[in-house]
Amino acid sequence: MADPITDPVPVERRVDLGLARLLPDLDRPRGWLLTLDDAPQSYVDLDDPLYLEFEYVQRLAHAADLAAASGEPIDVLHLGGGALTLARYLAATRPGSRQQAVEIDAGLSALVGEYLPWSGASGSGSGPGAGSASGAVPGAGLRVHAADARQFLAAAPEDSADLVVADVFGGSRIPAHLTSVEFVREAARVLRPGGLYAANLADGAPLDFARGQLATVRAVFAEVCLVAEPSVLRGRRYGNLVLLAADHELPAAELARRTAADPFPARVVHGDRLELLTGRARPVTDATAAPSPPPPEGAFAL
Repeated sequence: MADPITDPVPVERRVDLGLARLLPDLDRPRGWLLTLDDAPQSYVDLDDPLYLEFEYVQRLAHAADLAAASGEPIDVLHLGGGALTLARYLAATRPGSRQQAVEIDAGLSALVGEYLPWSGASGSGSGPGAGSASGAVPGAGLRVHAADARQFLAAAPEDSADLVVADVFGGSRIPAHLTSVEFVREAARVLRPGGLYAANLADGAPLDFARGQLATVRAVFAEVCLVAEPSVLRGRRYGNLVLLAADHELPAAELARRTAADPFPARVVHGDRLELLTGRARPVTDATAAPSPPPPEGAFAL
């Protein structure tokens, strides 16, 4: 087995849902990009869990920073595991947090546990090793589950999480059964009062999928906002949009301040502007749900 510390060479393995690759970052000695069928999935720097390469992960991290008082441990449910980038960030910024990550691809989780050990985030312990479909990470407050995100969510206890993060892609598309009102209601049920729901979306012009997701989440939560780069919001390019929702007032002003200072500044859309963006879109149900649109050719050129 290649050692990600002393032998940073590309790794390729057939996992449950496709061909996974771990690609070393030539500019960061222990930085790794995880791809699945050539679609970027995660980026991890084993030396620095606070380094977040993907802009959308930085926006999710801003939301996580504002989910509770600084440094306070929280209970987090990650729907979508990948290389556990956000979980590593939370372990570093909110020590003592209890986190669960749901990843349907057990082979992918085994690959991550083998080559990207959790010690880079917590300072002790390791990832769920090779062949481990589900298990606890020693000393890290993390448990990884090999399961379908919707099924796991339906079985999760009520009022059991402070933060639910939906970041699930089957390759480069969000599965249909994770886009409906019924799915979002389950997430709301699992959240405690004062909790926060965050979802990573991907869309391009004319943003019909994103508008439908706004209508869907607004049918469940009292407060919703959307965070994305202006070029994505204007339909000029395909990209990520982070949707945040809660049944209490969202910290939109502070979120806007933070995202404006990012290397790739983003806008926070809420209130009347969110109403205008949603337009006449109707909530998606299980009966009408469809996967997110495929990315345009060349969107993930590495």
